[in-house]
Amino acid sequence: MSAAEVLLSLRDVTRRFGGVAALDGVSFDVRTHEILGVIGPNGAGKTTLLNCISGVHRLDGGEITLDGRPLGGLPPHRVARLGVGRTFQIVKPFGSMTVRENAAVGALFGSSDARLPTRRAFAHADEVLALVGLAPKRQLPVASLTVPDRKRLEVARALCTMPRLLLLDEVMAGLNAVEVDEALDMVRAVHASGVTIVLIEHVMPVILGVCERVVVLHLGRHLAEGRPVDVLKDPRVVEAYLGEKYASRHRGD
Repeated sequence: MSAAEVLLSLRDVTRRFGGVAALDGVSFDVRTHEILGVIGPNGAGKTTLLNCISGVHRLDGGEITLDGRPLGGLPPHRVARLGVGRTFQIVKPFGSMTVRENAAVGALFGSSDARLPTRRAFAHADEVLALVGLAPKRQLPVASLTVPDRKRLEVARALCTMPRLLLLDEVMAGLNAVEVDEALDMVRAVHASGVTIVLIEHVMPVILGVCERVVVLHLGRHLAEGRPVDVLKDPRVVEAYLGEKYASRHRGD
């Protein structure tokens, strides 16, 4: 891909905890306006990867750039202000606030473009809550939300920072089949609004349903990359992550 197509670039990214390399020389690019899936077994380094991109963890080696600008060494609030939003596996909304107030926080304190005056911040929050399907519940206290709705709110809070790049960390975890379909529609709507997405997920129908490319991590290393239908047939991916039972089912054995 050309340099003009690349929004996010990782080169030889390494992060160690003690003597263990959670990420070991990982390299790949994310194209502008694509949905890239990141998969792999537990402990593969997926969440550590998002933490490195978003500034939660400092790099022990390598480089991460956004539109050619290095992100390494920047704290999370500086990375957010450059246009990187993210969700977390364990959602932690502001419990004393309403759904609308939680979303508006992103517009008040997010990226440089998103730090709006109070009235405009709440108007922007209303637009984002409509996008993720929470408009009817915007005045409810957060404590009244179901788990799927809390995950939607987590996405809304990230979107209210007006990111160019959105990092989603297992937003489908714990959802039933109907809730997954609804969450897929939400991801498609977010993507259609012009946001580039990097998506960590264990639910394979999600990967097949929305991702244009997939990167597979295993033991902190880049194992495979390509179209989902091709990557999920890769013998290395089957052995390291999916298992022969999954592969047989999708081969029709």
